[in-house]
Amino acid sequence: MLKELLHRADTFEKKKLSHLTTSDRVKASREAKELILAINKFYKQDQDHRLMDIMKQITVKKRKIEKRLTGKPLV
Repeated sequence: MLKELLHRADTFEKKKLSHLTTSDRVKASREAKELILAINKFYKQDQDHRLMDIMKQITVKKRKIEKRLTGKPLV
């Protein structure tokens, strides 16, 4: 199960996120959240720093996606 999650996380990190529609961005953001929460369950048991690094990398990518979803402030 953990190997499958790490494989999904690796493919998510390598996926290009340019030229996506809004619905694709929403799906990618939800997928990132799902991955982070699933990896976090294993991290709570093992306290493995590699898992924390993977979660951080996914979080950075998720924030970039969400920044594009919300847009620039008008002020």
